[in-house]
Amino acid sequence: MLDHPRGPALLDAVARLLRDVLLPALPPGNAAFQARVAANAVDLAAREMRLGPAADAAALDRLQALLQHAADGAGLDALEAELALAIRSGAIDADDPGLRAHLWAGTLDKLAIDQPSYAPYRRAVALRAAPPTSTPE
Repeated sequence: MLDHPRGPALLDAVARLLRDVLLPALPPGNAAFQARVAANAVDLAAREMRLGPAADAAALDRLQALLQHAADGAGLDALEAELALAIRSGAIDADDPGLRAHLWAGTLDKLAIDQPSYAPYRRAVALRAAPPTSTPE
């Protein structure tokens, strides 16, 4: 068993070092830009380590429901390829609500990892979290 800190916490520390210590000491220009890029890449890797396994498990569950069979050892990539073939052949209609829900959930999961500060993503998450509004009778 590994002692703490582990992967994501270590990456968080590296990103803070880059952003809070090294970047302010660099003159504006290419080195500062590269430090920002490195900090962003480290942040992305930490988010992927934290959020990726749950996103993959949820996608696997949704794909099994859409394709109406268990994964039986097939990985996520294989099921995604099977879904693409099912859409292409017409076995699953592009307007299928389950397909649309799967694609939207997958998009939100990917944005949570890749671009969590993206304004449309934040709005979509806020809308999902908001309680439903009641309509007057």
